[in-house]
Amino acid sequence: MTAVTAARPVRAARPRHLAGTGTLLRLALRRDRLMIPAWVLALGLTVAAMGASFEAVYDTAAQRAGLAASMNHNGSMRALYGPVFSDSVGGLVAWRMAGFGAVLAAVMSLLIVVRHTREEEETGRQELLSAAMVGRRAPLTAALLTALIANSLLAALIAGGTALSGRPAAGSLALGLAIGGTGTLFAGLAAIAAQLTESARLAKGLTGAVLGLAFALRAAGDAATADATSPLTWLSPIGWSENLRPYAGERWWILLLFLAATALAGSAAYALTARRDLGMSFLPARPGPALAPRSLSGPFGLAWRLQRTTLLGWTTGFLCAGAVFGGIAEGASDLVGGNQQTREIVERMGGQQGLTDAFLATMAGLLGMVASLYAAGAVLRLRGEETGERAEPVLAGAVGRLRWAGSHLVIAYGGTAVILASGGLALGLAHGLSADDLGGQLGPVLAAALSQVPAVWTLTGLAVLVFGLFPKATPAVWALVGGCLAIGWLGPSLKFPPWAMNLSPYSHLPKLPGADATAAPFVWLLALSALFALLGLVGVRRRDIG
Repeated sequence: MTAVTAARPVRAARPRHLAGTGTLLRLALRRDRLMIPAWVLALGLTVAAMGASFEAVYDTAAQRAGLAASMNHNGSMRALYGPVFSDSVGGLVAWRMAGFGAVLAAVMSLLIVVRHTREEEETGRQELLSAAMVGRRAPLTAALLTALIANSLLAALIAGGTALSGRPAAGSLALGLAIGGTGTLFAGLAAIAAQLTESARLAKGLTGAVLGLAFALRAAGDAATADATSPLTWLSPIGWSENLRPYAGERWWILLLFLAATALAGSAAYALTARRDLGMSFLPARPGPALAPRSLSGPFGLAWRLQRTTLLGWTTGFLCAGAVFGGIAEGASDLVGGNQQTREIVERMGGQQGLTDAFLATMAGLLGMVASLYAAGAVLRLRGEETGERAEPVLAGAVGRLRWAGSHLVIAYGGTAVILASGGLALGLAHGLSADDLGGQLGPVLAAALSQVPAVWTLTGLAVLVFGLFPKATPAVWALVGGCLAIGWLGPSLKFPPWAMNLSPYSHLPKLPGADATAAPFVWLLALSALFALLGLVGVRRRDIG
């Protein structure tokens, strides 16, 4: 019996590529138990509540029809928000949130996927897990499932919330699937980026660049056509989201585009992960010089080396955005015509100093709000260095905690001013050239962009405060920044109550260019930023590292 058994060929056990997926999924959901609910509730409830805001501001069908006609008439506004396919309350909600919500869902998804793939490998935790009974594809599968669960909850909340608010069920479902589908697709794209790059920072930057390109294609396509039929719009997943047309004769077949693109991205990510070693990438870093330059002899040089690529990317993006919006500013005056409701929207968003100046003020404010994302990321790099156990070797030398933290904060605060200056410079140059008044427009527009610095620094100080006193709650910084973005971008047009508007530091700034400005709000915001940063640094000095 023994001889017979020994003579039988022994089949090699098939590798269980998905072994441990369930355990890793539960771990991921536990780690994201604060971040995912914050994202889902903030975005989902905002969309669900927007219908009531539109009903309060535009309480007649004639007013809503006038708003839709005015928005569709002007390419500048279509570039920002997209075309209006229906002047119903639901149609206006979809116009306002299909693109904006899709972008935020994409950001949520890329953060989730990169966190549970490339970041785990970068810190060495994935190697420890893979030494146990964990399949090769289990980490990627768990990350994608986590993102899928988050986007499914978001889609369900949007669909259910808008339907319960009195909107048609079909349109509500289409809006939820459009936003959730975009987020799921970018989860797949983030999974590809996690295989290509060697660090979580580069993976996020690459996926963010793709997202920025998708937004730019959608904006260019919608500026060219009033019905979203431009080929540029169809090249963008964000364009697919608006072309699903919730509440305006839903095109359900567009969901097949999301399904096919997501499946293709996921398949590519699985194929890549099967062809590389753990911790490696397809785009490895170039080997450095044998001897480190003198600039790396101190903490500031190291911080600059770690963050310079991110700063360069943000600066380039702001230059491009400023040039685009500056070039279309002159067209904002054609938006209003005789429509009083549209005039009130523009004036609430950018001030009452003239429509062109109001548009420029709105764009300067948008640059300021987006700059807070860079500032938060630059501050939270400290937490990444800490949890990745890279801070301890630095602090083991002749470097104090305050010097170590301060080196990154100099880049966070100074980098904010640099990217806002670049955006303001491009905005002023493009507008000045199109208006044949470069000398008269460049200075005021640049000053308007730089006037956003105190508000951004306030949120930067708040991020330092959370990092110093509540390090485990640092993911909540993104929710705080996102809340301020929602208040600043949606609040003026939807008439948020004063107490809600005052929660955002941007609401306390004058509407520049054109408005009268005093030093008081700038001084108060700078003082508040300094107070937050001081308290955070006290926490860094006193608490345990790690």
